[in-house]
Amino acid sequence: MGILRKCALAGTAIVVPALAGPAAVNAAELLFLAEDVPAGLNYDGPAAAIPTSQTGMVNLMEPLFGYATAAPNEDGVIVPDFSTFEGRLVDTWSYDEATLTWTLNLRQGVMGCGGATFNADDVIYTFERAKSVSGAAPIGWFLSNVASIDGFTPDVFGDEAARALGDEVQRIDDYTVTIRQSEPNALFLPVLTIFGLHIFDAELMQANATEDDPWSHDYTNNVGVPSFGPYCLESWAKDDEIVFTANPDYYRGAPAIERVVMKRVPQSSNRVVILRTGQAQLVQKLTPREFDSLREASGITVAGVSGNENLFVHMNFDVPPFNDPLVREAVARAMPYDQIIQAGYFGQAERWAGVVPSSYPGFVAPADHQYDTDTDAAAALLEEAGYPGGAGLEAFEDAFQLTYVAEKETTLGPIVTAIQSSLRQAGFPVTLNPIPQTQYGDRQLVQRDLPFAINDQEKPIGVDAGYAVQLFFVSPEAGGLNNMVNYRNPDVDGLWAEARVEPDQAARDALLAEIQTTLMDDIAWLPVVEYRTQWAYSDRLQGMQWHPDNSIRFFDLSYAE
Repeated sequence: MGILRKCALAGTAIVVPALAGPAAVNAAELLFLAEDVPAGLNYDGPAAAIPTSQTGMVNLMEPLFGYATAAPNEDGVIVPDFSTFEGRLVDTWSYDEATLTWTLNLRQGVMGCGGATFNADDVIYTFERAKSVSGAAPIGWFLSNVASIDGFTPDVFGDEAARALGDEVQRIDDYTVTIRQSEPNALFLPVLTIFGLHIFDAELMQANATEDDPWSHDYTNNVGVPSFGPYCLESWAKDDEIVFTANPDYYRGAPAIERVVMKRVPQSSNRVVILRTGQAQLVQKLTPREFDSLREASGITVAGVSGNENLFVHMNFDVPPFNDPLVREAVARAMPYDQIIQAGYFGQAERWAGVVPSSYPGFVAPADHQYDTDTDAAAALLEEAGYPGGAGLEAFEDAFQLTYVAEKETTLGPIVTAIQSSLRQAGFPVTLNPIPQTQYGDRQLVQRDLPFAINDQEKPIGVDAGYAVQLFFVSPEAGGLNNMVNYRNPDVDGLWAEARVEPDQAARDALLAEIQTTLMDDIAWLPVVEYRTQWAYSDRLQGMQWHPDNSIRFFDLSYAE
């Protein structure tokens, strides 16, 4: 990237390119500053819950399907048209309603990094790996289950023989694959756009397998992820930086930006300073106040979209006293909602009235399940639960450690402090527990042992209320995956089993409304706010697009002439 120098900011030595300012930008290179870099590139591992890891995956891997794009929003950000699908690694496709079978005619001439050639073997391998449920977080299996692909049932967890891929996903020839569903399900195509079913380069994955790790989880967790995306992995130093180089043979055309350095700069204020100097061209995850400070800055654009980002409070049903509905409601009534909006988001957030993004089809906001801040009412509920003035809650000291991602201290610090203060007024012995993002992701997605936490990094990538329900709230036995709070309600499981195959949209929406009302009644999560996804970048950078995983695709970007 040319001459490098060290820029000492707030005691942190950060290597950045020595550029004179925005006008000196090298049109072939991009420096992207983020709160972290990928902790892993294995979408069947715990790193899959970490947004920066997802950014790595979507730039190195390629899906079978994508969405067409719609007109830019008021900020100039291009948004998807969720009603129109485009083939990516699939060229053309058809569906046989009688046999519930999709025929995928694969795109020919697709080249990956190092000369890898895409064909049906790569698709078969990807679904074989998904059905093996061999990863710590079997997301490939989960998405296949959500899409009702035949054989991808919870039985695979108890029956080794059920993990073998049968004729439900079948290679017809080098460039034709069929996939059979067990039932009609409208989520089939949306699911195949999501990073957790992006296609692996089977040959290189198999070359890096071992006897103890036949599906190359260790390789993708720590070394790389071979696929057919627009970028190839040049280097990767965890907790430091990852470097992407353009795949010159990418089937949609060579990327305009040839080299991208994604650099870890944990302090958002440091990211602001480096962007202002023109040494970086793109930053993310600033505080709302920092984004505001850049709106009038020369040579910088701030843009965003009201998509699917939110903040909620996580209370684990398997950890007393959060298994007591009175305690959960007391937390809900003690939550300082307005203070969080002002202190944490400087007015740039709105109360979240449900457990599904409000922009998604099927969202409902049950009117009788909205809570205002009332510490007296919270204290009365605690007394009813047998904890007058909070007496007795000291027995649950560990449970009341409010956990959050340490790398997000700038944004989350004021929020958790406000929560601690308000809940203490009601009698809760809350302490603060910042932990590293990698540890948070593992405890959330794999261990599921976080008792009490703030979460602002979950988003259902499938743009549908039902997808969010199965992802977060259906019990594992019924096909749920990221049920981080160990919520189980047979009524919800049963209603979703009906909704997922209901062909009538009005009837499906009614079932989803009943589910969402139940979730709010149980306080499965405590929704707090929804906020905008934003970026700040050089005003020479163009082509910014929003995707439901909130990860930037570098292929979308180019520099203005």
